[in-house]
Amino acid sequence: MDCIFCMIAEGKIPSKKVYEDSDILAFHDINPQAPVHVLVIPKTHICCLDAINSENSDIVKKIFEKIPEIAKQAGITNGYRLISNCGEDACQTVKHLHFHILGGCKMQERMI
Repeated sequence: MDCIFCMIAEGKIPSKKVYEDSDILAFHDINPQAPVHVLVIPKTHICCLDAINSENSDIVKKIFEKIPEIAKQAGITNGYRLISNCGEDACQTVKHLHFHILGGCKMQERMI
């Protein structure tokens, strides 16, 4: 498999980690869209939001339970935005489920 996020999760490609456990990896985005921009991924390959099902939803639950801790560890103290792109029209460029935590500044009200 040539999924870049799988390779990062396996340690084959280095990343600037914020959080890691046996199921989840959070790391700084290499092309940040905010002063703090962290990606949170399951270590198990799930291609996108549409692929979440009863067999893998526990990991997504765990990610959402950990996001506040990850945001705090990344230095976000006054709120954040969470984004996940799904599919071509949403510009999902890496076909591995991931969540963008954006913070460190006042966000615009308009999201697009």
